[in-house]
Formats: sequence, C-alpha cells, structure tokens
Amino acid sequence: SYGSAAMLNWVVKQKYIEPHIPVWEKSTDKPGLFARSDFTWDKESDCYYCPTGKPLLSRQRNFKKSSSPVTKANTIIYRSSQINCRICKLKSQCCPNTTFKKITRSIYGESRDVAREIGKTQKYQQSRKDRKKVEVLFAYLKRIMNFDRLRLRGITGAHDEFLMAATVQN
Repeated sequence: SYGSAAMLNWVVKQKYIEPHIPVWEKSTDKPGLFARSDFTWDKESDCYYCPTGKPLLSRQRNFKKSSSPVTKANTIIYRSSQINCRICKLKSQCCPNTTFKKITRSIYGESRDVAREIGKTQKYQQSRKDRKKVEVLFAYLKRIMNFDRLRLRGITGAHDEFLMAATVQN
C-alpha cells in the first residue's frame, strides 16, 4: 500500500520524508470528459474551481447543527451548483449525465499533492529506475525461490534467514 493516501500522509507529515512513491489514482478519466486535473484546487477557500471558474463546495449551505464533511472513506465530497451547471456551455464535457459535478478529495489530499509534484521531477525518475533494480530481486526471492515468509523468530532470526536467501540468490 505504498501509494495509498494514508501511507503518503504518514511519510510526508509524520516522518518528513520526500515520497518517491507513485500515487494511486482510483478515479478513471473518460475520454471526451474533463479529468480531475482540469479542476483547480484552492487550499485557502477549501474548494475546487471548474474550467469556467465556478466553485465546487463541500458545503452548499450552513445548517444550525454542523456536521463533519468527511465521509466514512476519509474523503470530502465537493459539489457544483445545479444552477451553474444547468446554464454552463461546457456541461456536455463535464457532467453530461448528471445535474451537477461531484469531485471527491481525500483528507490526505495535501500529501498526495506533494507526491504528485515530486513525481514530475527528474530526481524521481532516477529513483524509480534505481528502485526497480532492487524490487526485481525481492520479487525473484518471493516468487521463484519461494521465500514468501520467514521461518525463524525475532530480528536476528529474520536477519540471518534473509542474509542466507540473499547469498543463495547472489
């Protein structure tokens, strides 16, 4: 679960590590429709802006009893106004089958944004190449040499067992 939102948040916010980890993108972009990246995130106002500049808000109105906008899946749902969507020229490219646009953002979205920005750098591309060399060896140990679990107990047992397997592999 390297690229999960919770893992990225732990790496960025708690351990202060620059994440050279690919971000899991669960949303699939459909051809001919606007992608999530076409919508602009504004941290200060806590909303998305559509390509025409209209806001997508997590709360459309204020209630007497306030509740958390966070769902059970640890996301916040941002919705556009039906009125804005109804008169929009780009509705067929945005939300052709619904009356409004809906975008979900993880509560760990800030950490995911950090990882996405790092993913665009040359340094990240190099670390991906380097990591692949090592991960291929681990995959070989697990699949071909059937090293799927440790049989010795404790840290020293695990160290010894892994050292023996790596020696055999080498």
